[in-house]
Amino acid sequence: MKAAVELVYFKGCPHVEAARETLRVALGAMGFAPEWEEWDQENPEAPARVQGYGSPTVLIGGQDVRGGSAGSAGRACRVDGPLSIEEIRRAMAEEMTE
Repeated sequence: MKAAVELVYFKGCPHVEAARETLRVALGAMGFAPEWEEWDQENPEAPARVQGYGSPTVLIGGQDVRGGSAGSAGRACRVDGPLSIEEIRRAMAEEMTE
């Protein structure tokens, strides 16, 4: 069973497309369909729990793959660069074994 995967972003941040591509490859490499929920923080229907994350953030099982939290005031692009396939695979494996 695949854990819930979410991409949190807002338009204009440079690594959003790279995050999408990394998700596609990582999920495919693990035998999962490349499907996830996307939350545009600028959309008023985005849940409050995804506000405050940097863009882009990948949540697996509700947790930031990089261990961050939704505590920042205002929107900001992440400065730690795009995620790696290995980071996503590791987070998926950890979530599925809990």
